[in-house]
Amino acid sequence: MTTVTGLDACTTLAPDTAKVAATKDRLVTPAEAARLADLFRLLGDQTRARLLYALLEAGELCVCDLTAAVDVSDTAVSHALRLMRTAGIVASRRDGRMIYYRLADAHVRLLLDLSREHLRETERADAAHREEPAAAVLGEVR
Repeated sequence: MTTVTGLDACTTLAPDTAKVAATKDRLVTPAEAARLADLFRLLGDQTRARLLYALLEAGELCVCDLTAAVDVSDTAVSHALRLMRTAGIVASRRDGRMIYYRLADAHVRLLLDLSREHLRETERADAAHREEPAAAVLGEVR
């Protein structure tokens, strides 16, 4: 058993070999890790993130609608969509001269929903943490 003395320090010199072996068996491969890093790097751009959330909310939009929704140039939107389509994050369909974009699948929608919920939960926790000292001081004054 390992006793943790800090967030990044152990008091033992030897790792728990059973836990290490079990963890290694479930780790993503280096190739999968590289692809995941590429995916998160792609999602890490503000314009692309806003485009994805626009598609999450609307379901399907053309480039001109996306341009108006996120208030960026059609060139920037087209470039971002091309990158995301190549990565399999968005899909497209043609209707005459118009091309409509949507999120590629339920996994992308789930990833976006969970990310937004995590952000909101973190913000709520941060807000509650900021209010605790004030509440403690007010409690002492009464």
